[in-house]
Amino acid sequence: MLTRSAAHYGDRTALVDGDVELSYAELNARANALARGLLERGYVRGDAVAMQLQNSWQFVATFFAFAKIGVVAMPLNLLLSPSDIAYQLADSGVRGVITEDVFLGVMGPALAEAEGGMVTEVIVTGQAPTDVAGIPAVSYDAVFSADRSSVEVIVEDRDILHCLYTSGTTSRPKGVVTSHVAVQIALLGSALGLGLKPDVKASVMPIALPLFHVTALDALLLPSLAVGTTVVLLRGFDPAAVARTFSTHTVTHLTMLPMMWAALLAQPELADGDTDSLITGLYAMAPMPAELLARVRAQFPNAAIILGSGQTETTPASELQWEGHQGVKDDSWGPATVSTDVAIMGSDGSLLPAGEEGEIVYRTPQLMEGYWNNKDANTEAFANGWFHGGDIGYLDEDAVVWFTDRAKDIIKSGGENVSSVEVERVLLGHPAVAEVAVVGTRDDHWGEAVTAYVVLSAEVEGEEIQAWSRERLAGFKAPKSVVVIESLPKTATGKVQKNLMRK
Repeated sequence: MLTRSAAHYGDRTALVDGDVELSYAELNARANALARGLLERGYVRGDAVAMQLQNSWQFVATFFAFAKIGVVAMPLNLLLSPSDIAYQLADSGVRGVITEDVFLGVMGPALAEAEGGMVTEVIVTGQAPTDVAGIPAVSYDAVFSADRSSVEVIVEDRDILHCLYTSGTTSRPKGVVTSHVAVQIALLGSALGLGLKPDVKASVMPIALPLFHVTALDALLLPSLAVGTTVVLLRGFDPAAVARTFSTHTVTHLTMLPMMWAALLAQPELADGDTDSLITGLYAMAPMPAELLARVRAQFPNAAIILGSGQTETTPASELQWEGHQGVKDDSWGPATVSTDVAIMGSDGSLLPAGEEGEIVYRTPQLMEGYWNNKDANTEAFANGWFHGGDIGYLDEDAVVWFTDRAKDIIKSGGENVSSVEVERVLLGHPAVAEVAVVGTRDDHWGEAVTAYVVLSAEVEGEEIQAWSRERLAGFKAPKSVVVIESLPKTATGKVQKNLMRK
């Protein structure tokens, strides 16, 4: 893919990483040089290598270097503890690790705890020591070959491109292995849904979400680079930095979490930029309150502000709202993307008609090949010939997907099923509620009591919010208690860890 993009968009800027700007031709040349250097060091098709890298040109060049020679990329969540990393290194059996010198304080203990596993060397960007936890280390720059010409290695369509570990909110993280062709099909669907297309003038997309996550990698970065977009890499979310990109670039596409959109709107610097240039604004991972959605659309009047959904296993995006759904089906997930078939399955394995609620299931060539080293999980995930993502919802008459809740987050209270998402959506309408997570807590009378944990933007008592919710929800759905807390526990990608809240 990068070879083709370099041929079509050679001198066009592919990446902006701080003061570094790389053209498509230069990015491809660096990926070739690194790929050749890895081959010279003995890496072969099918080897796996962990990547502990921030959003940077090194991440992108490394990812494509691996792809060119059939090496499996395993990006690591940068917020993982040494024990979490040790588990993933041992479980995946990676041969090497590429890390930054700033992360050696974490990677060293991880390698020591994993007792090295199968890791034979550590490649370090920045200042490289001679070894890490007794494993030989080498400088990242020293791995590059002087030969920057195209590298030719046989790589089959269904060879594994990357292994991404799930967030592990309910059990040990599972390694999701996905093929080259699955990602290629997924990125084309995302490009179409986001309105990314080849043209003589480049689209511009800042990426503040972490590239170690499937959303930023497969649904944002790769679709962008397939069609000649200029990607502005941000080392984490800084709302002021995102705001400045609207002054320094003609930003056409932007994807963030709802809370990130809210923080962006609060930046005075945004007034100095060209917000009329935005074509598509995507939000994901959580619902956006109606009031915030209205403010985002007012700030970016020429943009479609839409929701996208998907899972690591289905290689997002799986569902994307259409521009025409704005103001009509804002609370939906939108229709399936062009290469994805979505259905609703009952508990007996039968497919349900429109309007009936059940588990959301998928058939698509962009599915994962399976979970690494986890036969039981694969059997469960692909029961009855469809992939089961663990979400509950229904299809309407237009085949638009409406999400009810995660199966494990449905609250069973007093013999009734309560959608935590529905309650959260109502509570987010309260002017003093900034964030909320609703879970079921053990209760002798109700079985599970609907409990809301809220982060406030203004002083208000939990009892007032509770009374407010009773006016807008059925009695059995209204929270039995509202607990005010400073912040919600979240993963690195902003997903609320409801398992911790239940504990």
